Amino acid sequence: MDLSQRTRAILSFVQTTEAGSFAGAARGLGISTAAVSKNVAGLEKALGVRLINRTTRQLKLTEEGQAFLKQARIALDALDAAVDAVAAKRVEISGQVRISTSAGFGRDHLMPALPRLMARYPALSVEIDFDDRLIDLVGDGYDLALRGGQIADSALVARPVCHLSMVLVASPDYLARHGVPRAPQDLQTHRLIVRRFLGGKAAPWHFRWDDGAISTLDLSTASVSLSAPETLTQAACMGMGVAQVGVHHAWAHLKAGRLKTVLLGMHDPGGYEMVIQYPHRALVAPRVKATIDYLLDVFARDEALHVPLASLQAFAAE
Repeated sequence: MDLSQRTRAILSFVQTTEAGSFAGAARGLGISTAAVSKNVAGLEKALGVRLINRTTRQLKLTEEGQAFLKQARIALDALDAAVDAVAAKRVEISGQVRISTSAGFGRDHLMPALPRLMARYPALSVEIDFDDRLIDLVGDGYDLALRGGQIADSALVARPVCHLSMVLVASPDYLARHGVPRAPQDLQTHRLIVRRFLGGKAAPWHFRWDDGAISTLDLSTASVSLSAPETLTQAACMGMGVAQVGVHHAWAHLKAGRLKTVLLGMHDPGGYEMVIQYPHRALVAPRVKATIDYLLDVFARDEALHVPLASLQAFAAE
């Protein structure tokens, strides 16, 4: 297999893993399904190992296929970087970029970034869906998605934006009326505001003890259950109880004195993160790459997204 054949075969293999089928890869590459299948088979023959197990219903990577995919992406990224360095100097950034984001993050962090993006690239148009559901980025036709939580491994590229630390907060008025909880068990006598997902499950509140053990608070007696994470912060500001919210949601209210933190050091901030996800960068159009690079730069300088946990002590309830 010569170099050009090998390159076509690797692209066919990577695109097949992204699309989940030879037919999907063929559409993405603009060639026939038979050509994609032949390319992948030729690659397996050249390597002397099977990369994909084929059934009538699905394709599944072998262990060797997973290892090869990781290295193939690195190689394609290097090629893309070389091409981008030249192309960026002569390609006008134009066309539409479709973005999926949650309502809260989109309103508070994405929307303020848009005016300068549009000013920098006048020929660019942006379509944004504000939706907390987990979308099929490729199947639903999005160019990129802003997703927060515990990000699962997938065939998508995930560029980290920030950690999403959680914190317990309440309004000064509420704490004056009900007292400041000093230990997790004190919360059982407080009015709790919890996030409840559409499936009915409540987001847990975890606590860490001195011996390293982790306990979970019983939230079955919560006074208020809300599905939109940003509304928990609103409810806490209104004096409705104690809420577990993202630091990025609470930051402006903490600085303004509308909220206070409680049980810092005992409450577990969680291992959540915000990422920009998109299909493998070998297929990323200049309009999408420019948008991603711009947003990553803006979010890196967004104070609310990078609040050190240690600084929250200044806003702790006395």
